[in-house]
Amino acid sequence: MTTFPEQNVLPPSGQPDCKSEVPEEREETAILARDLVQVFGPKTAVNHLNLSVKRGEFYGFLGPNGAGKSTTIKMCTGLLRPTAGETFVSGVNVWRAPLKARSLMGVLPEYLNLYERLSGREYLTFAGHMYGVPRADIQHRTEELLDVLMLTPDADKLIIDYSVGMRKKVAFAAALLHQPQVLFLDEPFEGIDPVSSRVMRDILYDLTRHGTAIFFSSHIMEVVERLCTRVGIINQGVLVAEGTLDELRARASGEGRDETLEDIFLNVIGVQEETHNLSWLD
Repeated sequence: MTTFPEQNVLPPSGQPDCKSEVPEEREETAILARDLVQVFGPKTAVNHLNLSVKRGEFYGFLGPNGAGKSTTIKMCTGLLRPTAGETFVSGVNVWRAPLKARSLMGVLPEYLNLYERLSGREYLTFAGHMYGVPRADIQHRTEELLDVLMLTPDADKLIIDYSVGMRKKVAFAAALLHQPQVLFLDEPFEGIDPVSSRVMRDILYDLTRHGTAIFFSSHIMEVVERLCTRVGIINQGVLVAEGTLDELRARASGEGRDETLEDIFLNVIGVQEETHNLSWLD
């Protein structure tokens, strides 16, 4: 299985050391969002959001549809400039040193835009060159990832002929190829079969053991509950709760300490437990 050793973060030539702007705990902070705001016309999609994720942490990011999850991820990864606030990856300011920041992160978005006229193997080779990975390493890591993710038999087929799950796996492999210090995953298991899902989970666990921080957004509560060491819940652009599952249980207003993450989530965002039936089925 591919392993990911620790890397040194050096400021790009001719640019300021962006680490100097991060608080003293910066050596352990892999992701830092400070007072993030995103406004679209009359709507405030993200409202003064602050969060931090440490090295080796598996952080789950939850919220109902339209809560600001994907907007937050886009701001943290440099795909969307914040209306206000700052984001850092491994101490590097995402907007002041975008190329350096992008070299330190891997991103698997919910909606994939892949080069469909490339084969899976060609796409991974292309991704490796884009990140400046040495040619020999590209070849070795590409073959290893194709093998581990069970894509080798289809590695020379064009991506346009891939299933949804195969596309997701090749995009996942591309996000890992350059050995990122931080990994952003938006609905990574959607369309993935159970066997491949287990393989991907094993890889993610291995990454965290080697210090990679994972920022994971999903609507599947059971997966988040199983994988994540800490969870943040966003609602209407505001981070309304954050902590380990035990901490969230302790803060929840519900009875008992055996609540599921789904129970906690619904309680935090203010959804009352109701029975919903279709009248025409009675």
